[in-house]
Amino acid sequence: MPQDPLQIIDEPGHTTGQRILRLTGPIMLTNLFQFQATVRADASRLLILDMSNVPYVDSAGIGALVGAYVTCQKDGRTLALVGVNDRVRTTLKITHVEKFFQFYTTVSEVESAATGTH
Repeated sequence: MPQDPLQIIDEPGHTTGQRILRLTGPIMLTNLFQFQATVRADASRLLILDMSNVPYVDSAGIGALVGAYVTCQKDGRTLALVGVNDRVRTTLKITHVEKFFQFYTTVSEVESAATGTH
């Protein structure tokens, strides 16, 4: 488990100013440094974290997600979480940080909300 990698696929969104990070693997202390660096380097208006393939997060992973939220907020940007499973969502709820995030089922749902189309 501690050696589980976190893979990040970095893609542009369908609209200018959007960026999608597709995450695969757990977000935890042993693998989150690339995630943090990628988020900090991002300047898009809307950063979408596709967490459909993230099975769990540890306390350091929660900290990294909150850090991503803070990074976006201080620059007036938006962070959206996509495909968060029940286990991760419960972890965010128990740690009282769920309220910071906007949750969506699909990337298309986020993009529709961002452009005002439904």
